Amino acid sequence: MFDCAPTMPPMTLMQSAAFEAALRACNHKPVRLSCDTLMLRRTVAGVPFAMLPRATLSDPARTLSLARKITGAPILVSPVQPADLSVHGALPVISPAQQAVMSLNANPDVMRANLHGKWRNRLKHAEKAGLRVRHHPMPRRTDHWLLQADAAQQRARRYRNWPVPLTLGFAATTPRAAIMFEAFCGADPVAALLILRHGDTATYHIGHTTTAGRAASAHTLLMWTAMCWCARHGHHWLDLGLIDTRHAVGLARFKLGTGADVM
Repeated sequence: MFDCAPTMPPMTLMQSAAFEAALRACNHKPVRLSCDTLMLRRTVAGVPFAMLPRATLSDPARTLSLARKITGAPILVSPVQPADLSVHGALPVISPAQQAVMSLNANPDVMRANLHGKWRNRLKHAEKAGLRVRHHPMPRRTDHWLLQADAAQQRARRYRNWPVPLTLGFAATTPRAAIMFEAFCGADPVAALLILRHGDTATYHIGHTTTAGRAASAHTLLMWTAMCWCARHGHHWLDLGLIDTRHAVGLARFKLGTGADVM
């Protein structure tokens, strides 16, 4: 446990040993470079390429050199921090994105004080709504209602998340690495979220709320429960993922309402 903000930066999920193990469980063959960067290899429309996802490039020249020794294919680099890699022959493809990252504290009173006012009010509303909350390791079932609801949401909103086998592989290969939080109104689940754990960091992976859950602010209660649980179990950071203040204003506001910082 700890009483002050951590000094080490958050660990990225896509460079973690747990993510590597999940990939191997799905018959992928990632490569761990000698600089400890994880490299993925893909083929799209018959064209091979390599990926360095969410890589920490403390020495870009060395990392890229090691990658080029293994693959002659183009390399897609997405560094954790924006970096000018043009001197290494790189061309920019997209502009930097923003993500919400929260520094956790073992004292829940400190975290509660950092909540934005409207977020705190929704939490109070949820706490009075008579919801029953539970958490447990993620069931290894493709038919779990959260996974099905997330798949339907992806189709409706035309975006892509992890394939279900990869999420299940993450849960299967690293004990208690995937923790699900669920809220019930009576016997019916009204909200759920899935947290993936990797080192001193936890990552908000997927979540869904029903109409009844939204009326009771259930997702707010689950996020708060997850924040406190992660802090108690030794995590320093909660990565809430990318934020889009243009096309997903409500979700961005929800994430930032936790007191998370923008990176």
